[in-house]
Amino acid sequence: MREKEGLQALGKKTEYRDDYAPEVLETFDNKHQDNDYWVRFNCPEFTSLCPITGQPDFAEIRISYIPDVKMVESKSLKLYLFSFRNHGDFHEDCVNTIMKDLVKLMNPKYIEVTGIFTPRGGISIYPYANYGRKGTKYEELAEYRMKNHDL
Repeated sequence: MREKEGLQALGKKTEYRDDYAPEVLETFDNKHQDNDYWVRFNCPEFTSLCPITGQPDFAEIRISYIPDVKMVESKSLKLYLFSFRNHGDFHEDCVNTIMKDLVKLMNPKYIEVTGIFTPRGGISIYPYANYGRKGTKYEELAEYRMKNHDL
């Protein structure tokens, strides 16, 4: 069971938090650090609360990244994303918080996070945030993707 060394959430009964909980995020070592490759997660059941009205907001959160040394463990990511369920924040804040927490956790070469929020009041909001490691080709990738992410 060497693969699970150091991981707390994987293989245990799932306990869902009812508050924003970045501390549940866990990592494991990337076995293919010599390769650039994409990892993508889709969370089609993301919920958070409007910080003004307290009404629920629903979204699909898409996370794509190019790992370096550390990778995020998927069950811990699920628990982290579910921890937003009772968290009051605007859509744009949720997307930027998710991205910044994952950058802090993994220090990926590149990452992008998109929120596809369902309409409320007749309008949809799709915030997008990205990060590329400064001074590298990934910073250039981030600039390119920011200019072209919605084409």
